[in-house]
This record gives sequence, C-alpha cells and structure tokens, in this order.
Amino acid sequence: MPVIRSSQAVTHELHGARFLSHATPLSGSKELCAWRGEIPAGTRAPLHTVNREEIFHLLSGELLITLDGHAERITAGDTVIINPGATVGVENPTDEVAVSWVTTSIGLEAVLADGTRITPPWAS
Repeated sequence: MPVIRSSQAVTHELHGARFLSHATPLSGSKELCAWRGEIPAGTRAPLHTVNREEIFHLLSGELLITLDGHAERITAGDTVIINPGATVGVENPTDEVAVSWVTTSIGLEAVLADGTRITPPWAS
C-alpha cells in the first residue's frame, strides 16, 4: 500500500505560491495527482486556462477565485470545480496564508494569457 508521508511531499514554487505534491506517477498514482497549495498573503496567480478538471478545496484562509470572468470569494471548507477549458485565477487578498488541496488527472497543463504553456511537475 503506497503511503506518502507529509515529509516525502516534493515542494515546488511558482508565481509566489508553494505546491507540495503528494500523489503523482512518481509516488505510485496511476490516474490522479493531488497536492497541497500554500498561497501567501497578497499573492495573485496569473489567469490560466486548464486542460483537465480540477477539484480545488480550500483548507484554511480565504481566496478570491476568478473562473471564466466571474470572481467569487471562497473560505475554508469551500470547494471549486474547475472544468477543462476554464480560465481560472487565484488571489489571496488577505494578510494570512491560504492553504488548499487540489486533485486532478495526470497530464494537467495550464496556458497563460500570453500563450505560455505550463506543465506543472506536481501534476504530471
């Protein structure tokens, strides 16, 4: 039985946020990947369009999520379903770190507004 201890999570940083990958093909997952996101106070991730469904669950803090042009403030315990092809932005307008848990299928790719493609290492 694959058990990934919190001390074994691989840490990545992008756009001012920190991602701790727990479930990836490298850790034994066949179809899904999952990570914990730490979004510092004042951080604003750029708008990006995703090619896979993401389930974004906020564990603590507050965030402003923009999904296909509609902004919504979410708080701890809220879940956002991000469908393939959706454009999403994440902002932490508070003075505290927000912590999330995200699950998606292997192969997630994000495309920024300028056309830059990002294949996050924690999602592949």
